[in-house]
Amino acid sequence: MFFLVTEVAAIGGLALYGPVLQDADYVAGPGADTRVFLGALFEIVLAAAVVGTGVVLYPVLKKHNEGAALGYVCARLLEAAVIIVGIISVLSIVTLRTELEGAADSDATSLVTAGKALVAIHDWTFLMGPNFILGANSLVLAWLMYRAGLVPRLIAVLGLVGGALICASATGVMFGLYEQISVAGSVAALPVFAWEVSLAVWLITKGFEPAALLEEGSSGRDCCRVG
Repeated sequence: MFFLVTEVAAIGGLALYGPVLQDADYVAGPGADTRVFLGALFEIVLAAAVVGTGVVLYPVLKKHNEGAALGYVCARLLEAAVIIVGIISVLSIVTLRTELEGAADSDATSLVTAGKALVAIHDWTFLMGPNFILGANSLVLAWLMYRAGLVPRLIAVLGLVGGALICASATGVMFGLYEQISVAGSVAALPVFAWEVSLAVWLITKGFEPAALLEEGSSGRDCCRVG
């Protein structure tokens, strides 16, 4: 369920942020602050759900590879922290707009410059969190799922492909090959989106593969007998 919440919250937040991210003069204009606040709320839910995916999976994953499982949780925490930085940058634009409303033209120019800087911070956090870091933690989780056989191999392979592709796409965006919000960027994000949705649906409807859980349980009993 946490994975599905992340998808809905991410799409909702980005859509609601539209005015502040696309209008360079937003900070000096009338604004649409309620919409931006709602977008921030969506992204707060997103950050909480991102942490939730790591926390609830950790007890299962650590039985197969504790180091990788801990790495996954840490990566999810880092992703959530980066998202929060992006939220703060957007809300700071709203604060500038409301506190300095009706400023002189010379001040308005400075406000627009400050607003553009804050939007740039959000854009970079959006690239680092839901792209680079998301790709890395998707690779870790998909590898664990594939190695342990916790879900069908096709779903795990989709995660490996999606994680690698979103990292490659983020690298292309960073070096200016294309815009993050573009046809190429959207196509590159589809596999990781499909991975998270298919994983969520499978775990909700089917759960983990029984054979993998039985193997996990027998390994634990063998360790106890050896002890």
